[in-house]
Amino acid sequence: MFEAIKHNMETIVGVAIYPIISLLIFFFFFVGLGIWVYGYKKEAIDDMSQIPLND
Repeated sequence: MFEAIKHNMETIVGVAIYPIISLLIFFFFFVGLGIWVYGYKKEAIDDMSQIPLND
């Protein structure tokens, strides 16, 4: 089954760019997410952590 898929993918011109684009999107998303989390204010995180206890 995979041989047929592999053969079809090998015949498409320029198909090698799709895994590279997927990897870059994955990488930049998680780097951006890490920067966002690291830059978040400590006070805001403390306030959000107390929300379940305030009810």
